[in-house]
Amino acid sequence: MGKFELKLPKMGESVAEATVTNWLKEVGDTIEADEAVLEIATDKVDSEVPSEVDGVLVEKLFEADDVVQVGQTLAIIEIEGEASSNVVEAPQTTSEETKTEPTPEVIAEVAERVEVAKESTQTIIASNGTRFYSPLVKNIASQEGISQNELDAVPGSGKDGRVTKNDILAYLKSRSGGDTIAKEAPVSKPVESKPTPVSKPVTPISVNGEDEIIEMTRMGKLIAHHMVASTQTSAHVQSFVECDVTRIWNWRNKVKNEFQQREGEKLTFTPIFMEAVAKALRDYPMMNISVDGDKIIKRRNINLGMAAALPDGNLIVPVIKNADQLNLVGMTKAVNDLAGRARAGQLKPDEIQDGTYTVTNVGSFGSIMGTPIINQPQVGILALGAIRKVPAVIETEEGDFIGIRYKMFLSHSYDHRVVNGALGGQFVKAVADHLEAWDVNREV
Repeated sequence: MGKFELKLPKMGESVAEATVTNWLKEVGDTIEADEAVLEIATDKVDSEVPSEVDGVLVEKLFEADDVVQVGQTLAIIEIEGEASSNVVEAPQTTSEETKTEPTPEVIAEVAERVEVAKESTQTIIASNGTRFYSPLVKNIASQEGISQNELDAVPGSGKDGRVTKNDILAYLKSRSGGDTIAKEAPVSKPVESKPTPVSKPVTPISVNGEDEIIEMTRMGKLIAHHMVASTQTSAHVQSFVECDVTRIWNWRNKVKNEFQQREGEKLTFTPIFMEAVAKALRDYPMMNISVDGDKIIKRRNINLGMAAALPDGNLIVPVIKNADQLNLVGMTKAVNDLAGRARAGQLKPDEIQDGTYTVTNVGSFGSIMGTPIINQPQVGILALGAIRKVPAVIETEEGDFIGIRYKMFLSHSYDHRVVNGALGGQFVKAVADHLEAWDVNREV
């Protein structure tokens, strides 16, 4: 009999700790490999911690709301045999209450896996920045000679697309025709895949039968703290530019159906605007900076944060990494993917980290302009207003005349400690210039 230490896994290079929000299993519960044991939260992303082994939960080392460091042991799971380096020897006991007799199926499964592991030359499989693989899944992949690239392509039904034991067994069955997989391990009941809500619903408290006191959600408290801290840190100043997007409006209407048929993605205005912002940041690299005390950090990569509204009314900011290196197709896929998974509460911790500049679309709520608060430690944020059909003066070689144009306001909030008015104004004007100079003959 052994004991397995369930540790808080590494969830990204910039994530060092998490808060325990809810235990899904209690002491004495039986746990299957890849089954979620508890829920955790890192800043704005909720996630689950799955068990890497089959066993029984015998001890919880943290309670709800406790902060845990990456690598710390969260719980002790009693297991049969030795399944990983996290296993420690359990003390001998004669108590009938702690004795668990293994079933014949478990004994056969463990013995066969140990034997196969000894005899086979295993392929080294590792979790990467976008996918976590449990030791059980990696062990099965190694035994069956599945390469890293092949495993990365296996569809996952677990949280955040995680590959479960059932997923890899089903893949092996389809690959080999179904003759050998049943011998590998008994298939446990499927683990239901459900998105974790970003914040839990709050029950209003009635006051005198009229007014209500509503407790802020965990995310709401975090956002409130960040907003106050930003206004206390940065000297917010705004510059506004009106932009004529008629050429973009007409061009998108011309190509959007063909684009969706070819790429399988809807072409919205957002990726077009994000491309223009990325170009302007290349033109004005001193907007792609952050402040650390009395030092300015000039960022090499252009990582665009994209504020997205959640069903509960809160906002989250997924980040498009190296946005200036994406063409319009790549930008569209990134925008649609991150926006969709943000609404479903399926973002990974790394996907909201390391942003260097943020864009928020206040026009989606009907606002023609806004004065957004800077996302620290960045020094600028751009608000996109609603696109409006308005009368405008059009200058031509034959003279001026009044025509109908599609226009919008760009509102640029920036940190006046390090960004002066000239730079702040020139940057937002550069974004408008890129949009107004859109090539109507552009192929996508």
